[in-house]
Amino acid sequence: MTGSRKPAFIQRPSDPEAWVRAPDRAAIGPKEAFAARLTIDVTPAMRGRLKIIAFRNGQTVADMLRALLDREFPDDGDAS
Repeated sequence: MTGSRKPAFIQRPSDPEAWVRAPDRAAIGPKEAFAARLTIDVTPAMRGRLKIIAFRNGQTVADMLRALLDREFPDDGDAS
């Protein structure tokens, strides 16, 4: 690489407000056509526990956490 320009995946969005509101291009499934990525900070120990529990249940950490969030925060139909 000879240029000083960063690759697109490292650059910050030029308009953060539009970036936050824009739907992700890759959908998780037909029902989740407008899925959004959520990033949280956890301790390394908690990350390890989550991975072990998910593995024991035969699922991914993401699927396990989506199910947990669905249980704890059910869709009441009022969300826009």
